[in-house]
Amino acid sequence: MYKAILLAVDLAHESSWKKAIPVALKMAMTFGAKLHVVTVVQDIRTAMVAQYFPDDYEEKITRKAAEGLTALVAREMPGVDVTEHVAVGQVYREVVRVAEDNGCDLIVMASHRPELADILIGPNADHVARHTSASVLIVRE
Repeated sequence: MYKAILLAVDLAHESSWKKAIPVALKMAMTFGAKLHVVTVVQDIRTAMVAQYFPDDYEEKITRKAAEGLTALVAREMPGVDVTEHVAVGQVYREVVRVAEDNGCDLIVMASHRPELADILIGPNADHVARHTSASVLIVRE
C-alpha cells in the first residue's frame, strides 16, 4: 500500500520520535516501503535576529543536525536502510516538501498535549496534514 514513508523528528525533543520510530519501522516493514527520516532546522536568514548570529551559523547548525540525525538513526534503527534528510526552513513546509520530493505517500509524526511547546510536534502536525496529499499518521503520546 505505501511505497515510501517519511518520519519527521525533532532532535531536541525525544517525544517527537520515541513512540513514532517503532510505528514508522513497523509500517515500512509491513508494506516493504522505503523509510526516510527528516529533521528541520529553523531558517533564521529572514528573521530580525539573523544579524546577531555569525555568518556561518546556519551551516554549523545544519551540520550539527545532520550528525544528530545520523546518531539517532544508528542508535534507534540499527541495521535499517534509512535515507536521512536535514531541511532548513519552516517545519511543516519542509516536511511536506521532503515528502513530495521523495515520493513519500505516508508521513509519520508525533503529537502531544497542546500545552507543551515544541518546535516540531503539535501545530506542525496539523499543518502537515492540511498541506500534503500524502496520508499522515499522527502518533499520540
